[in-house]
Amino acid sequence: MWRISKQLGWFGVGGFIGFVVDAGIVQLLVSKLHTDPYVGRLFSFTCAATATWLFNRRFTFHQRGDYTLFGEWSRYMIAMSAGFALNYITYALVVYFSHFVRDWPAIGVAAGSLPGSIVNFLGARQWVFSGDRGQAPAKVRRKPGDRP
Repeated sequence: MWRISKQLGWFGVGGFIGFVVDAGIVQLLVSKLHTDPYVGRLFSFTCAATATWLFNRRFTFHQRGDYTLFGEWSRYMIAMSAGFALNYITYALVVYFSHFVRDWPAIGVAAGSLPGSIVNFLGARQWVFSGDRGQAPAKVRRKPGDRP
């Protein structure tokens, strides 16, 4: 139980970092570069997911499978896409119905954060960083006279 609580805590820290990256980039793209808020969000998500992958692989999930760095990043991006879909639907609805949020899309990013985070944690923990791929079972040392 302690392990999952610790992982949830670190995942929350990583999620906050991801939120700052996501909200900051989409806000910059929309307000300064006049990017469409829907398109800008796709770019900001990629940056935020990469930032959280770097954080989570270092601090949150210490077990890893036998993936290459790119393979792990790719799996992480796929896993985060499910949570992002929930987040993006909420974001798109809020942006569509609110002129204020259209000008301040970071608020829309915040609106979809919770449902997306739950799905993202489960995907990262159970699929990307499960640590069970390619690992041989631990060898059991037997004492003389022990039965197999």
